[in-house]
Amino acid sequence: MTYSCFDVEIDNNIAHIILNRPKKRNSMIKEFWDELPEIVRDIDNHAKARVIVISSTGPHFTSGLDVSSFMRPEISDPEEQRAARIRAGADFYATVKNMQDSFSVLEQCRIPVIAAIQGGCIGGGVDLITACDMRYATEDAFVTIFETNIGMTADVGTFPRITKLIPDGIARELSYTGRRMPADEAKDCGLVNKVFENQEAMMEAVMALAAEIASKAPLAITGCKQMMNYSRDHSVADSLDYIAIWNASMLQREEIFEAMKANAEKRPGEFVDLPPVKKQIG
Repeated sequence: MTYSCFDVEIDNNIAHIILNRPKKRNSMIKEFWDELPEIVRDIDNHAKARVIVISSTGPHFTSGLDVSSFMRPEISDPEEQRAARIRAGADFYATVKNMQDSFSVLEQCRIPVIAAIQGGCIGGGVDLITACDMRYATEDAFVTIFETNIGMTADVGTFPRITKLIPDGIARELSYTGRRMPADEAKDCGLVNKVFENQEAMMEAVMALAAEIASKAPLAITGCKQMMNYSRDHSVADSLDYIAIWNASMLQREEIFEAMKANAEKRPGEFVDLPPVKKQIG
């Protein structure tokens, strides 16, 4: 399938989602917010891959939201103007919720999502990468909560997530100033896992990491993601109980034996893929 904002490649159980509008700095136009969740859900629901890598093209990962694509035409009719004013808040709320959901699918999908960042990761880009499981960057990369610089409060996912990833004081500094955080600082505070000299080196390492993840038992990996996300948002006691319940119902002895045997024989494991997600009836 052809998309306006992305190229999608799936090979060896790795799904590679590539932002493909470099001449527009991969800005997030209207189509972006529909296409990304459609792509991710299709991969996850149909078990097309065991890991997702999100990368980009051109000098910058993304310049963030393309505000011009959300501008509405002027209304001349007085009654229509009045109706538009009255429902403006509700319309804005619905739009933001839809945009939030477009990134939440990265967190909610059953498989790990890796972000590979080059150049600027601006505004909405921070919302995107903080919803991923892991982040890697080039030496020239930087992140900025740019909304602050244009009189906005970031509302698509940065604040609920970035404070779980880096120290609160640093997150507040980035938020209040809108300054650029370079890649080396992002690594030092834990926002990115590793920094590479250039995009080629980064993508080689990221795809090797993705291949290693894809070689593991899929049920074990999705269990790890579920437990990490749950533990982040719950108490230690609740999380311990949840992992016990999870393994009581999901632990598969055959996969454990296969993993042990494959390790002993120094060969790739032959694991069962995740089941497709069945649509709800009704």
